Amino acid sequence: MTDYLSAEAGIRRLHARYADAVFRKDFSSFADCFTEDAEWRLGAYVLRGRREAMAFLQERIANSHWVLMTFRAPILEIGQGTATGRTYVTELNAYKNTPPSHTVATYYERFAEQNGVWRRAWAFFQLHYMGKEDMSGEFFAQEDYGPPPAMPPADA
Repeated sequence: MTDYLSAEAGIRRLHARYADAVFRKDFSSFADCFTEDAEWRLGAYVLRGRREAMAFLQERIANSHWVLMTFRAPILEIGQGTATGRTYVTELNAYKNTPPSHTVATYYERFAEQNGVWRRAWAFFQLHYMGKEDMSGEFFAQEDYGPPPAMPPADA
């Protein structure tokens, strides 16, 4: 079995690399956070593979000065070279032509270790709130999949 502490450290590094790539708009580093055949689900979008993920980020972030993501401690289940996790995330979004926004979400993820590097194999972004930092914006009712290690279905 994969060592839990080593896997957790690798997945935390993945989250840090991901947040750094988004903030700096480093699209190739962002793409490297995913396996080649990864699936990334955000609302109505289902993106398959590194290239689609990278193209989506390039398009969506074009109107931003920056996006600062903060990942909380992941709740993980570790297997042999694989893991599943649930991580709470906030974003501060500084747009060029519209007011800034704040988001609160949950990332459900399946990870794969490839040559000593952890990457996302599947990710589902479940948005709970979007609006002003004072929480006066819009809240979204979302399905509760139960306590960890419960995960949403792969087609969520």
